[in-house]
This record gives sequence, C-alpha cells and structure tokens, in this order.
Amino acid sequence: MGTHRRTSRRRATATAAALAAALLVLPGCAAWSELTGDAPAASPGPVAEASTAPSPSPSASPTPSPSSAPPSPSPAPTPTTASPSPSASPSPSASTEPEPDDDASADAGGTADGGTKKKSEDEKPAEPDFLEVGSSGAGVTALQERLVELGYHLPSVDGSFGPMTQQAVWALQKAAGLYRDGVVGPRTEQALDDGVRPGAESSSGKVVEIDLDRQLVKAVEDGRVVRTFNASSGNGESYEALGRTYTATTPRGTYATYMERDYLHESTLELGSMYRPKYFTGGIAVHGSGSIPPYPASHGCIRVSNSAMDWLWDSWGVPIGTTVVVY
Repeated sequence: MGTHRRTSRRRATATAAALAAALLVLPGCAAWSELTGDAPAASPGPVAEASTAPSPSPSASPTPSPSSAPPSPSPAPTPTTASPSPSASPSPSASTEPEPDDDASADAGGTADGGTKKKSEDEKPAEPDFLEVGSSGAGVTALQERLVELGYHLPSVDGSFGPMTQQAVWALQKAAGLYRDGVVGPRTEQALDDGVRPGAESSSGKVVEIDLDRQLVKAVEDGRVVRTFNASSGNGESYEALGRTYTATTPRGTYATYMERDYLHESTLELGSMYRPKYFTGGIAVHGSGSIPPYPASHGCIRVSNSAMDWLWDSWGVPIGTTVVVY
C-alpha cells in the first residue's frame, strides 16, 4: 500500500515536470488550452471578418500568426497604390551609372543609345556654304568664271579667292545693293545666279562712268557696260596739305581726260602715290592704288586696283579727251 502511494506520487511528479518542461520550450505566446487540447472550437472572430471585408489601406500589413515568431524591426513595405508624388520625376536609381539617352534629339552631340558615335573614316567634313578670302577649289573657280562672264574685273581665273576676287565680289555686291562684306553667301550667290550687272547712264561713245553712290567705275561703250570695277572716292573729310585745308570731295559732272602719267606718280600735295593716273578735272584723277576699300576713303581722286588701271590703259584705252561722267 505504501509502495503504491509512493509510485503514484512519482508518476504525478513526473507528469508535472514534463508539463513544466513543455511550457519552457514552447514560445511564450502559446496558450495553455493549445497545449492540453481542451480549447473550444474557434468561432469567427474579428480577424476572420477583417480578412473578407475590403481593406481601407492599399496593402495592409499581415497580422502575425499566434504561433509565429515576433516580427522583425524591418520597416513596413511601401504601399503600391499610394497617391502620386507632387514631383513628376522618378525616384533616383541606386545605381551610380548614368541611364542611356533614348532620345538623340535631346542632345545634338549624342546618339540614340547615349554614346558618342565615332565618325567613319570615309565620312568627309561638309564644305562651307560660303566663300571668302582664303577659300580655294572648284567652287572658287566657278565663282571667278561667273564674275568674268558678268563683266566684273578679274585679271585671272585661278581657283584661289584672293584680293582681286574680293574686289570683284565687292563690285557685284554694290551693283546688287547688298552688304559689302566680300563674302559669297546665299544672297550674293543669288545675285550671281540672277546675273546682276550695273546699268549705264550714257548711251553713245566710249565713256568712263563713276557712280559715287555705289562706289563703282564702269567702262561703257555705246550704252553697254563692258567692265565694272570696285572703286573708292573722296570721303568728305577735311585734311591739311602744304599748309592749306582741303575737303576730300569728288565733284559730280561731265568731264574729259586732259592729262595722264604712265608711271607711279607722287601727288603734288604730298598725299601719296598714284599709279598711272588719268586726270579729268583739276587735280582729280582716276588712278591705281594698293588700297581700295568698299567705301569712300580717298582725298578726292577715284581709286581702283592697279590691275584695273592696267586694263584701262592697255586693253580698253582711255586716250586724252575720253568722256568721264561722275554722278
């Protein structure tokens, strides 16, 4: 009898110890009824109802299971249907590499893939759409040929845009009423295509016409302009010479050549050298010079290039008595 009681106590003690050990091993959130199996069947509770009703939030955080471990302290996920941010710019990428440029038009120097396209060895640079002093090649040759065809003075066609080609371009621009920059751009090219030539004021005989407004000298035969030159006349300013004051003007009117010097003549007023001058009134002459800008710059004489003066002397001929009309 005593032995049976001691055995019953040992069994009760062992059972209690086993239950205590089980309580220590299981998570602390487990209930006693879950261990003994005596809990009543679960009735639908608030959690079950919440799972079937529409959630007010775009993506609700999951409710932890009673048997799951405590949630980690990581931040809650960002709602996927959140309201648009006031800024239209996307969030920056975590990568430090630049995104490819998908629109080549956004950067004229780039390509559609954001890189820089290497020029093909066969690709040649585009030729400039204008000609000026220093240009050369077939385009200049064509320009010179057209200028000569239209009667603008040019001693030779050599494919090189030098000072004499510039003189002829200035003359064309003056005749066309264009800006006198000596550069053949679209408007000057159009004047060439249109065949712009200056007209004549005289109608008969051989006449040297001097157009002060357009700063041109024209060799005219019976009302037809056979050669046109860039020229520079008196600038209208006052100047001192041999103790006297003069005004640099070129008089208008009809005259005739009365004196000439077939050499490099020094001005009697000590104003410089005049190449092969032909005088038509007082000390005013048409003469060659090394400086013929496209505007009035002389002391009253009419400057043309030395090449132009050679043509007037040697090719066309301006004998004493040739009519000179200044207007």
